[in-house]
Amino acid sequence: MAAGVSGTAAEAADSQGIADEDILNFALNLEYLESEYYLRAATGQGLKSKNTKGIGTQGKVIGGSKVPFEDSNFEKLALEIARDEEAHVSFLQSVLGSAAVAEPEIDLQSSFTHLARLAQFISEEDTFNPFENEIYFLIGAYIFEDVGVTAFRGAAPLLTNKSYLSAATGILGTEAYHAGAVRALMFERSMDYVAQKISAARAKASGADDQGILLNERANIVPVDNNGITYGRSPGQVLNIVYLGGAASKFDFFPAKLNGKIA
Repeated sequence: MAAGVSGTAAEAADSQGIADEDILNFALNLEYLESEYYLRAATGQGLKSKNTKGIGTQGKVIGGSKVPFEDSNFEKLALEIARDEEAHVSFLQSVLGSAAVAEPEIDLQSSFTHLARLAQFISEEDTFNPFENEIYFLIGAYIFEDVGVTAFRGAAPLLTNKSYLSAATGILGTEAYHAGAVRALMFERSMDYVAQKISAARAKASGADDQGILLNERANIVPVDNNGITYGRSPGQVLNIVYLGGAASKFDFFPAKLNGKIA
């Protein structure tokens, strides 16, 4: 699959009346998810209530707790990413103003077990809690970071306002740094088996290319196409990953779906 979103996808978004604000709100929903994950893992607490308000139904966050880190440098990295994600939420809310959507209900508990079972790196009888230890936390981070990068890469061509486009590409750069750090840490720990399982599950769910941390038996810290360009996913492909099967599984990471027009 070619990198990015095709002209057909952009035309479809326009024909459905998808405005720049709708795309930024779609991104804001994803930033809510990442912020809650990292903040709870690094600090034991989620977003401040003032940063969760907006249009639509405001939901609760299920699960999440401080990770008992053993490596202090690992913990510092987790906190750095958490603060970046928190800043992304505040920034998008400031850009959107009164048009910003509220934080929807987020599941950081059963959703991970469901994905782990689908990816088959645990059995149907086992559960997976990414907050249990730093290695499990790293696996959870891997699930999110690549999705975030491809989401921003895919959404960028749909934006018409240059200021919004600049903001989106700036966040894309930050997410790419995060993803690279997470992938490098997994590579150092020889976690290619579980990474490949997750990548295969994401590819199947979205119908888009995905790459693990090894490719042709070589390090693959930066997943790119033949032109050295990072992959993009359309909003629909991203939703297929974070919903993981739709209504039958209560839309997984977002049990009541996203807030906003792209949901």
